[in-house]
Formats: sequence, structure tokens, C-alpha cells
Amino acid sequence: MQKISPFLWFDNNGEEAMNFYLSIFKNSKTIRVARIPPGGPGPEGAFLVATIQLEGQEITLMNGGPGHPLTDAISLTVNCDSQEEVDYYWNKLLAGGGKEINCGWLKDRFGLFWQITPTMLPELLCDKDRAKAGRVMQAMMKMIKLDIAALKAAADVK
Repeated sequence: MQKISPFLWFDNNGEEAMNFYLSIFKNSKTIRVARIPPGGPGPEGAFLVATIQLEGQEITLMNGGPGHPLTDAISLTVNCDSQEEVDYYWNKLLAGGGKEINCGWLKDRFGLFWQITPTMLPELLCDKDRAKAGRVMQAMMKMIKLDIAALKAAADVK
């Protein structure tokens, strides 16, 4: 068990969200699922809380009822090694009613915010050549889904 892990509050669709995320990430598994026991707060056997693992990251999801919506103050980042990976996660996480935002961010149909980020982006943004980093930043700020070739091209402009 990880010492620190995200805990996500859903109104009443935590199990649907869990199954959606498990279907997208190839290296994923269910660790545990707790259902409402007899005498619990809701229908006996209904989904209450689960811990899953996505690409090695444990995440807990709970049906907690209304009143605590997910916001963009918290997001999950998916680090991608290729444009094919960026495209795959972008399209899968938008499926069923997600919303594109900008700069590689999206909101899935459950309200969870994601950053679909090429692994080379932090390296370019931290480059010792600050003009190069600035060009990459300016290119990124104009994008919705991040385009690795365009980010590299911005970095290579002389």
C-alpha cells in the first residue's frame, strides 16, 4: 500500500468511473471493493468505496453523495512517451462526454481533470536556454491536445 494516494469523491457513479478507468489503462487492477453492508447508509450491496491501481498508482474512489464535486484544483497527469500515447489517452478519457480544455488538460465525463503530458515537455520547459523554454511555453499555450512534433519544432527554432 502506498503511503500517500489520491482519494476521489463521486456522488453516486464511483463504480462506473472505476470500471471506465480500469478499461483505459492497460496496467491496471482492482485492489479492493467495499459494498454497503447490512444496516449501512444506503442500499445493501451498493458500491461504497474501492481502491484500484492504474499504471502503479493507487487511487481510491468513493460514492459519497452530492456536495463535493471534483474540480480542476486537482488533476491526474498521464506521462506519455509518444504522440500515439497522447492520442490514445486523450481520446479514451474524453469518450462518453468528456470536455477538452487547453494545454493538454481535459475533464472526463465523471468530472475528473487529467493532464495528458508528453514526457519530453518538462525537459523542454526546464531547458537552460530560457528563450527555447519560452518558445515551447508559447506553443503549448496555443494547443488544446499537446502535439509533440510542434513542441519540438518550437524548441528548435533559432
